[in-house]
Amino acid sequence: MFKRSFFLVPLAVLLSGSVCVPPVRDVDPELKKITLPPGFHIEVFADGVTNARAMCWGAKGTLFVGTRDEGVVHALRDADGDCRPELRYTIAKGLSMPVGVAFKDGDLYVSAIDRIVKLTDIEDKLEAPPQPIVVHDKFPDEKHHGWKFIAFGPDGGLYVPVGAPCNICLSEDSIFASIARIEPDGSNLTIVAHGVRNSVGFDWHPQTGELWFTDNGRDWLGDDSPDCELNHLTRNGQHFGYPYCHAGTIPDPEFGAQRSCAEFAAPAAKLGPHVAPLGMRFYTGAMFPDRYKNAIFIAEHGSWNRSQPIGYRVVAAFPRPDGTAVTEVFAEGWLDGARTTGRPADVLVAQDGSLLVSDDAADKIYRIFYTGE
Repeated sequence: MFKRSFFLVPLAVLLSGSVCVPPVRDVDPELKKITLPPGFHIEVFADGVTNARAMCWGAKGTLFVGTRDEGVVHALRDADGDCRPELRYTIAKGLSMPVGVAFKDGDLYVSAIDRIVKLTDIEDKLEAPPQPIVVHDKFPDEKHHGWKFIAFGPDGGLYVPVGAPCNICLSEDSIFASIARIEPDGSNLTIVAHGVRNSVGFDWHPQTGELWFTDNGRDWLGDDSPDCELNHLTRNGQHFGYPYCHAGTIPDPEFGAQRSCAEFAAPAAKLGPHVAPLGMRFYTGAMFPDRYKNAIFIAEHGSWNRSQPIGYRVVAAFPRPDGTAVTEVFAEGWLDGARTTGRPADVLVAQDGSLLVSDDAADKIYRIFYTGE
């Protein structure tokens, strides 16, 4: 079925001991429409991964995938090294919007609206997964922006965002519209960022260790306002504007008179109005050209609150010394006029340096790889 011809593998990948040399496969017809920079290619890594959202790697090479609408957590394994997972498991069912997955010390942590649970020693128990153990169950149970991307930071803490329970509102409880941190045992909850309407992706700069995150802008201010944001946390406790100010310069019609935009941290980059940026990762692999080292790849899920759709793509952001970033489109073609064939939800660097992209609309995970121009 597949046409086999082999690519040259970058020397850095060979030296890493992780070699993945895929054959040239029959390309999914829809993927032929995806445009990428010269030398890059895209293929289906896994199909039928229902409602695939956030992803993380286990220590033994298992790819864990959360979902929002299905209530399940997937686990995928590539047993024969052909760059496609042959083994698939459903390791959790019946959870409330288990979007977020994070792996630490053999255990998989999963977000579920008002709580964080974990599956212990999961990579040794994929065929008979254990019952989830509750780690923390004191998050709000609001489902509006209640699904959560989660990740462990370089300090060993688990970072958990709590979205605003509305499009635009001022909540008395400071946990809303924030990014919080807890210990792996669920203790010592601390809010590290305020004024974050709805972050569904974040990562830490490989050199500085500082947190960068995406944030979805408010709706119903028109087609072209406000921009969604890429933000950069330089100290704990910073406020990023919501609900008073949007995209750094736009006072909210209802709350903007209460506080000035100058009081808040400005976006590192404006991503476009209603593009819905979700998962993001710094590129730490060795496969891509040097210009992408420590760049940020961002999955833009795509607009719904816009007469002309926008987003439905992957963009690259390049941090600058002043703490801002410049962006450019990296992969696009899932949007054709008003027709969409997919919605990128998360990105994740693979061990061989390729980039995985989950798509919760097409129930697929793509693999983007580089073979040279």
